[in-house]
Amino acid sequence: MNEIMLDQTETYEKLDPEGMGQRIRELPETLLNAWNQAAEFELPDYQGIDKVLVLGMGGSAIGGDLVRRLLMSESKAQISVLRDYDLPGWVDDKTLVIASSYSGNTEETLSGFEQALNGPAKKLVITTGGRLLELAREHDIPAFVFDYKAQPRAAVAWGIFPLLNFLTRMGLAADKNPDVSEAALVTEQFARKIEPGKALSHNLAKEMAYKLFGRIPVVYGAGLAVEVAYRWQTQFSENAKQWAFSQTFPELNHNAIAGYQLPEQLVPSLAVVMLRSNHLSERIVKRYYVTADLLGKSGARVNFADGRGISPLAQMMSLILMGDYVSYYLALLNNADPSPVENISYLKKRLAEST
Repeated sequence: MNEIMLDQTETYEKLDPEGMGQRIRELPETLLNAWNQAAEFELPDYQGIDKVLVLGMGGSAIGGDLVRRLLMSESKAQISVLRDYDLPGWVDDKTLVIASSYSGNTEETLSGFEQALNGPAKKLVITTGGRLLELAREHDIPAFVFDYKAQPRAAVAWGIFPLLNFLTRMGLAADKNPDVSEAALVTEQFARKIEPGKALSHNLAKEMAYKLFGRIPVVYGAGLAVEVAYRWQTQFSENAKQWAFSQTFPELNHNAIAGYQLPEQLVPSLAVVMLRSNHLSERIVKRYYVTADLLGKSGARVNFADGRGISPLAQMMSLILMGDYVSYYLALLNNADPSPVENISYLKKRLAEST
């Protein structure tokens, strides 16, 4: 029944009225649009920057995480992401604070940005509007404003590619134009193979969703897949409306593997997904296989998802696309609309009542 459900057009018409599936399918086009629009943005001449602090939460913060990972080995500046209210003490006149908020009304991001306004750091804003844009204009802070109607998590490309473009133009990393072109091509080719119109029998994303259905996903990642694993976790939570967790190699080999046996009754309810990339070291690859062996002995299901393309960016974006589609199909199997996030809306409403 569930297998047939994912291949039926009426399933998508009934359970996805807001078009989350379409937003996922647009990723190849959206990442190019975000990159190109950012390239046209008049960027101030930020001199002497040795630290970059991205302020953000949820779907806006993950862009900072992914860019930090991409540029980790080559960036001339320390890149950090703040998911909290208060700026760290090391922010100074050599720091660029970038406030990234899809809505422009994220209270944690606004708090940090307001503190930055009173300090010596350089400042930049990435948003669609809201109070953040108002503050930027009041204080003559450069603001990159984009227009993309979607749930914030579906606008992930707008959190990644403007930031990546700006940092490369500032000279903090090498030009990424060739990598962006490859990422767009690779994700477009991959999307054709895992989009809703592709039958389950030939669709890796539908197949994995079916394997995860009724189980708790635990996503493992290493290297450039660390932040992608966290993205998979949050997409399972927000799209599929279910529990999910993520962990990181090699750290998980120093603790998590000791707990695979118990409680015995829970193990069959788990499904581990290991995200792989062709940029992983031989030692990490060996850890993947030994860990998979241990999981198999404990009775846990193990699945693999592989990045596509050559560049780290293409590998990263293709894994993101896969995770987005898997979580989307899992939402449908769960008989859930993937767009609304009622618990988050409830929390924000309650918080607003206390102010």
